[in-house]
Amino acid sequence: MGPEALGPGVSSYEGRLELTWTNKHLRLLAHEDGSYEWVGAADYRVAEVRLLHDLQSVGEVGRKRAADNLLIQGDALNALTSLAKLPEFANEYLGKVKLAYLDPPFNTQQSFLQYDDALEHSVWLTMIRDRLLEIRGLLAPEGSVWVHLDDSEMAHCRVVLDEVFGRENFLATVIWQRRFDPRNTARHISADHDFLLVFAKDVNRCRFNRGCPVARRT
Repeated sequence: MGPEALGPGVSSYEGRLELTWTNKHLRLLAHEDGSYEWVGAADYRVAEVRLLHDLQSVGEVGRKRAADNLLIQGDALNALTSLAKLPEFANEYLGKVKLAYLDPPFNTQQSFLQYDDALEHSVWLTMIRDRLLEIRGLLAPEGSVWVHLDDSEMAHCRVVLDEVFGRENFLATVIWQRRFDPRNTARHISADHDFLLVFAKDVNRCRFNRGCPVARRT
């Protein structure tokens, strides 16, 4: 299709493919009771950086917390923001993480003892987007992110990852067979697998296994 097919006075395309949802331009403020509040992106409460307080240590621990293995308990977004913004940790982690693995709630519309997996769709999308944005900054140029999901939100998350990391940095959708169940007990089709959506920070620099470069998709 040549430029003349676009119509009179139109010489180029504008915009890009993206997923839209309710309140996409807003942020979510988490409350201690597990509820969320929609606030503006400039609201100081969603921009504040939380300090990481020591609770206990195991084995030999050095004087530099950021140099030791860390297990952080709390909201993932607050933890990611602290790693990226607190100088103590930013010097060790910002732009240096080789791999990030996410196992978010699948949003299966069920309630479990440990957490509610029945979030409103726009809430889930906003939560995953904001965490992916923080992870992108933490990743090294050769780093990658792996997001573990099932059918409930996989397709939507793939589009959000396209927006955050760029469609050109998509590496693969890994299929993980989590069980073998020949009974096929679902009403229509029994799914026996989950998905791992894999994106590179920079597809030209991402490397796996003995330093072999990942082939770029054409």
